[in-house]
Amino acid sequence: MAVFTSVTLGDLTQWIKQFPLGQAVALKGIASGIENSNFFLTTESGEYVLTIFENLSFEQLPFYLKLMHHLAERGVLVPAPVATHDGELIVPLHGKPAAIVSKLEGSSQMAPQAVHCAAVGTMLARMHLAAQDYPLEQPNLRGLDWWNLTTPKVLPYLSAENAHLLRAEMHFQEAFAGCDTYRQLQRGPVHADLFRNNVMFVGERLTGFFDFYFAGCDTWLFDVAVTINDWCIDLATGVLDTARVRAMLDAYHAVRPFTDAEQTAWQPMLRAAALRFWLSRLYDYYQPREAEMLTPHDPTHFERILRERIATPAPELRG
Repeated sequence: MAVFTSVTLGDLTQWIKQFPLGQAVALKGIASGIENSNFFLTTESGEYVLTIFENLSFEQLPFYLKLMHHLAERGVLVPAPVATHDGELIVPLHGKPAAIVSKLEGSSQMAPQAVHCAAVGTMLARMHLAAQDYPLEQPNLRGLDWWNLTTPKVLPYLSAENAHLLRAEMHFQEAFAGCDTYRQLQRGPVHADLFRNNVMFVGERLTGFFDFYFAGCDTWLFDVAVTINDWCIDLATGVLDTARVRAMLDAYHAVRPFTDAEQTAWQPMLRAAALRFWLSRLYDYYQPREAEMLTPHDPTHFERILRERIATPAPELRG
């Protein structure tokens, strides 16, 4: 979503011909995010999003794009990948994997109310159920293994207090991941990054989830926790807004009821979701990459959220 690889309209003159979209007539870089190069692409047949993948390989990408296709076919509101005349979803551009997907209607809701949170909860539950029969497997690449690899890379930059917090929480999450309750949790493909800027609305109507490029197979509860930790908080403090939490959880539960094991695991999972993004923001902040329009996110935001989740019990999964 930042621009690491520059592309011009001229670069697309021949390249676009492999797609059934007509000529490219406008191209604009998208300045948010830190993983891929994204562009709004207008062609003779409509508006799309062009993504050049900076980290994911040609071998890894079918999981994400075919998952989006799978979900779209089952009525989940996600961008639909556009295939070439030869049926390919991923093609090289400037030597890197690239794909085109449909552009969703609307805009991100950055000040969500309970009605927006309920719509997200409903669609998230529908997404989890729709992906149950998805045949491809890939772990969450930002899961526990990545946390273990990343922790020693960021520890030297932290204060003694924050280093203690990180070590203690990693110890807690290692133990949690090894317990019987964790093993009983429902699993399947998850979005794993369903923040406010990855969902589109027109007014109060949800028009789609996008940016599936952190998706993987993990616990459904982790996906719910990631989403709650962004949609249902006071951004300044990280404190949960009970009305928004209740709206999202009740809407989700009405579609896919939470299990007893999930009820038990809820508080640790909220902490896991906070830890995952604290770690990734620490890594991006202290190990920056070159990119046009790239501004790393502030890691202290998720440090606050993690401390708040440790200190304060969240509303129960089932109201």
